[in-house]
Amino acid sequence: MAGYDGAVETSALSDQDTHQNALPEGAAGKNPSGRAMPGSGGEMRAKPNLHRFANPGRFLRIAGKIVPPVAVAGILITAFALVWGLFYAPADWQQGDTVRIMYIHVPAAWLGSMGYASLAAASAASLIWRHPLADLAATEISPVGAMFTAICLATGSLWGKPMWGAWWVWDARLTSVLVLFFLYLGHIALVRAFDDPQRGYRAGAILALVGVVNLPIIKFSVDWWNTLHQTASISLTGAPTMSTEMLWPLLWSAIGFTLIFIALVLTRIRAAVMERRIRALLLANAARAEQGNIP
Repeated sequence: MAGYDGAVETSALSDQDTHQNALPEGAAGKNPSGRAMPGSGGEMRAKPNLHRFANPGRFLRIAGKIVPPVAVAGILITAFALVWGLFYAPADWQQGDTVRIMYIHVPAAWLGSMGYASLAAASAASLIWRHPLADLAATEISPVGAMFTAICLATGSLWGKPMWGAWWVWDARLTSVLVLFFLYLGHIALVRAFDDPQRGYRAGAILALVGVVNLPIIKFSVDWWNTLHQTASISLTGAPTMSTEMLWPLLWSAIGFTLIFIALVLTRIRAAVMERRIRALLLANAARAEQGNIP
């Protein structure tokens, strides 16, 4: 059955995690004398690495503790930053109050690009280590990244109308961000286009890695071409070109948006892992019931 292998794999990983937790602390991977056996879990734990966080059971426990405070902090910081920026920060001397759109537009733009970089990283992990949790992470990052990219495009259009006199222009920055949005949509569609989920994950991972070439184009488009879009106001190599009274609420808004992004992605991955567990249990029960009916 399509999806059966992935479900059973996730279930097996979860069972392995549960078994390890059922052992007394420090007992896993040891013989009765208390010495670690070669190639056992005890020896592996002596060399901690990030792979242990890829266990679905462990991920569910860690994410379950992280998501609530991250979500609450993200909502509170974002609300604080938006009130600060929309009502108390000074207006721009050229753009007036229209510039206040940036407190939503700029963080959404940052997260559109950052989200795609995360998608590419998860896709690379999927192709290299073939771990189902990397597949789920890539699958669940796409809709969240697409949402923030859509917010970026919509607020940019609202900002562009009074400044440029048009809702949309085929500017290098705008066009490359639109391509980013289509890459997200393509990944969402591609991973769901096959009856075998594994084929969809592989195809989506390849698309995500190919699309990485668009990220430097987005970043440097305003420097490489003569565009209507302004150049970066914040740079790692120089002082910001905006007033600190405008910079601080923008940075806090970016922090709040980032925490909301993280909370949304972790919540979606947790839901996907639990869905796989339930599907694996249903398939296992159906298989046992079918075997019981065989004369």
